[in-house]
Amino acid sequence: MLTFGKTDMPSILMRYATPFITGLFLVSLISGIALFFHWGPGQFHGIHEWLSMVLILPFLLHLWKNWRPMVLYFKRVPMAVALVVSLAASLAFFIPLGTSGGERGAPPQVALIQMVTKAKPAQVAALVGKSEEDIISTLKAAGFAAAASDLSLAEIARSSGKSDRELLGQVTALGR
Repeated sequence: MLTFGKTDMPSILMRYATPFITGLFLVSLISGIALFFHWGPGQFHGIHEWLSMVLILPFLLHLWKNWRPMVLYFKRVPMAVALVVSLAASLAFFIPLGTSGGERGAPPQVALIQMVTKAKPAQVAALVGKSEEDIISTLKAAGFAAAASDLSLAEIARSSGKSDRELLGQVTALGR
């Protein structure tokens, strides 16, 4: 058996499995809610993904520690119902909605943003009430060195080493 000082390692790990599950679950819960409502900093995405992955180890330790009671749960109807409902709820996200040609439809606001980023400056100019030249000069002044009339907004952002979001922020500011 692995030892850690005078205490064996599994004892230490087992003692901390449930507290770590609780702590990491709370982090996952809070970051998940923040992501859902688009609150807070962008770091919530990384926090949610990575610390949810870290949660796997204490979860497995918790299962190991509580294996006999877990086996009893699996013999009861409520566990079967909970697992079937959970699986069905997650599978619902794979059902294509609002599709054409077999592609999954995006929410309308996301689809609109995708359309705008595929447009060239002249096409977006009418949306913000400015000229194509105004858009290109504003983007260049904001560090989008690749701004040109023959590129889409997404291509301008990518070629300038910036995100679509940063570029759309600049274009949106022009329309205010």
